Amino acid sequence: MTIKMPAPDEGILARRDEIIAALREIVPGEGVIDSEREMMPYESDALTAYRQPPMVVVLPDTTEQVAQVLKYCYDNGIRVVPRGNGTSLSGGSFPLADGVLLGLSKFKRVREIDFDNRVAVVEPGMTNLAVSEAVAHEGFYYAPDPSSQIACSIGGNIAENSGGVHSLKYGLTTNNVLGCEFVLITGEILRIGGRAPENDGYDLMGIITGSEGLLGVVTEITVRILKKPETARALMVGFAEVEAAGECVARIIGAGIIPGGMEMMDKDAIHAAEAFVKAGYPLDVEALLIIELDGPSIEVDELIRRVEAIALDCRSTTCQISNSEQERLLFWAGRKAAFPAVGRLSPDYLCMDGTIPRGKLPEALAGIRELGKKYGLRCANVFHAGDGNLHPLILYDANVADEMQRAEDFGADILRLCVKLGGVLSGEHGIGVEKRDLMPEMLSDIDLAHHQRIKCAFDAKGLLNPGKMFPTLHRCAELGRMHVHGGKLPFPDIPRF
Repeated sequence: MTIKMPAPDEGILARRDEIIAALREIVPGEGVIDSEREMMPYESDALTAYRQPPMVVVLPDTTEQVAQVLKYCYDNGIRVVPRGNGTSLSGGSFPLADGVLLGLSKFKRVREIDFDNRVAVVEPGMTNLAVSEAVAHEGFYYAPDPSSQIACSIGGNIAENSGGVHSLKYGLTTNNVLGCEFVLITGEILRIGGRAPENDGYDLMGIITGSEGLLGVVTEITVRILKKPETARALMVGFAEVEAAGECVARIIGAGIIPGGMEMMDKDAIHAAEAFVKAGYPLDVEALLIIELDGPSIEVDELIRRVEAIALDCRSTTCQISNSEQERLLFWAGRKAAFPAVGRLSPDYLCMDGTIPRGKLPEALAGIRELGKKYGLRCANVFHAGDGNLHPLILYDANVADEMQRAEDFGADILRLCVKLGGVLSGEHGIGVEKRDLMPEMLSDIDLAHHQRIKCAFDAKGLLNPGKMFPTLHRCAELGRMHVHGGKLPFPDIPRF
């Protein structure tokens, strides 16, 4: 492992049998897993380059059990890592050797659907797609749609503020969650937000969404559901130059057109996706845009005409317009399958997740190409082009000496490039352990200290998901009063509380 995690507490590990027995009192039956073999599926999440067995896995199925587990851990100084369906690409649910891995996979129920008020109350272990399926019979859906929506949980979407194809027009998770039931590390159960678009007081939902499991555990979620648009059609537009595709994206948005989705793939990603799905993608182009327009039929027809004209003016070489729902879905099938498709090109790949201003797309792509030459590695690019969220897929072979390290260094330089271009380190995958040490590239010491003060307000002992998001998590009592350099405390012999 090249990522440094908090050192295990030997005192906690020495009490493992006692801790497991206490947790079995709270979650009886098969809700506590402690054997080495049965814990293997929990050794990593979707950042599979790293593995670490947890001390114990606990799978509660009621909010009361979650509250009791957290209170027990709080009273006994035990670290807790919350986990949804384990699809975090940034290592957000990476376990700790001396920690309880608190899995929410049993929370899969729909608690209520209120079509009149256009909300659904669901549990965090439901997959993203299952939320849409639960309301589809009345013509509704849940807008954020990460590519992993068949597997990722709605609770994990809140932790990482996930997005997806439709985020350009309909927003990220934070724009589509109205309220939640939330359990603090002390075991207290809060209700935050509700069904109204606005609530009194601080925007705590805004703080919780994207907090990566560092502030508490969500056990119920109220989401906004939307009526499916009357019509949705897609254009598949090819370009001989990536820069021309980037210019097309900027000009469509500049013309006041907000597509339901606008995605870009470069040549490597196009070829991989076409071989995997047979979507009919052109193979003689350097970049492909898939642009979806939705709304009333007459409006969609007019927008398609305008977008096609803009694309031609930007030197597009091919343009195909979907004429049926089946064809529209086929256009998207390759994009949705781009990640597994690229997995056929190389034994391993790292999926990065940075965001840049839309107008910087050509500059970012040129920079990534140069970095690829520097590190001697290929990189396939898939973008949520409309909102500037990049997903470079760095191809490497972990069996070749140095390649994994070069891939990680390549990825870190891509993220530094995003920040340099005016962007941020993450679009929807979160910081986790993957980007934790890059946070100073984006935030000053003062910025980081204020973020950590929010953490301290919710979790003063620092027991929830430590080692994630912050390059160095100060103890709350010391925050702002001591400079820690290189992970080493000054005067370490002085007793501290």
